[in-house]
Amino acid sequence: MQIILVSRARKLPKTLDLANRRVRWKLLSMLSLAVIGCMGAGMALALMVASPRDRALTEIHDLQQQIRQQKAQLGGVRQDAQRDLDALAVKLGQLQAQSIRLNALGERLAQVGKLDDGEFDFNQQPAVGGVEDLGGSAYALPPALDSSINQLASQFNIQQAQLSALQSLLLDARIESNLKPTGMPVAGYISSYFGVRPDPFDGHSARHTGIDIATPLGTPVHAVAEGMVTFAGVRSGYGNVVEIDHGNGYMTRYAHNSRLDVHPGQHVQVGDVISQAGSTGRSTGSHVHFEVWYDGRVVNPLAFVRNHR
Repeated sequence: MQIILVSRARKLPKTLDLANRRVRWKLLSMLSLAVIGCMGAGMALALMVASPRDRALTEIHDLQQQIRQQKAQLGGVRQDAQRDLDALAVKLGQLQAQSIRLNALGERLAQVGKLDDGEFDFNQQPAVGGVEDLGGSAYALPPALDSSINQLASQFNIQQAQLSALQSLLLDARIESNLKPTGMPVAGYISSYFGVRPDPFDGHSARHTGIDIATPLGTPVHAVAEGMVTFAGVRSGYGNVVEIDHGNGYMTRYAHNSRLDVHPGQHVQVGDVISQAGSTGRSTGSHVHFEVWYDGRVVNPLAFVRNHR
């Protein structure tokens, strides 16, 4: 069998001999390719028509599944939030009680420390301030409430411990202050200072181991610190003397008194009258010779008399 192909552009017709095996394979190959091409085009067209709908249905199904999951999570969050609120209410009550205790302790410390009225007002919020930070973010996420309250509770505990320690220190400081010589033992003026000076009787250079405070005869002499009277009597050159041991390394001596008002072994407080000024012993007039000893060594009492408790 032969197929004759006639072309207008060509003068001679072209003949295809179907009896030729090679020609038949070529024609079958071309026909198969044409059929496969048509099938592929049909499938592509079907996918173009059906794919958007299927994808939309799949996405809707996924969204519905996510909504159901979020609803379940929201219910759990509500339950957790309620439990957290109950726990926060308990913690806030505990912090409020802690705050009241801290305020009471602060007021006690203000009284012990003899602070000025209004210097520490525990009923008012502490003043705060600062320059506005324009470069920062307009909105900042706050830390978790539970974490913030736990930090606040921890700060309260630390502050309470610090205030308690401060209370002990203030009480100890007040006791120590009472045991340290402070202020003038008698009203008057300093007529002779500590150190080397001309002797008032012979004019020779001599070491003066205290200060002389000129005051009228009979002026009350006061203890400058709390302590125990260890000596009350007559010593050579000093006349009538009172010596007080303050128990912290300090000892004070008051000499040339006209009268002694205490006895050995007597416990005296700050400001107690221990004697009356006079001019007994080696003295040129009514005054009080005042000495301060520390750890068995005489020291200049000027710094002590100029101090204030």
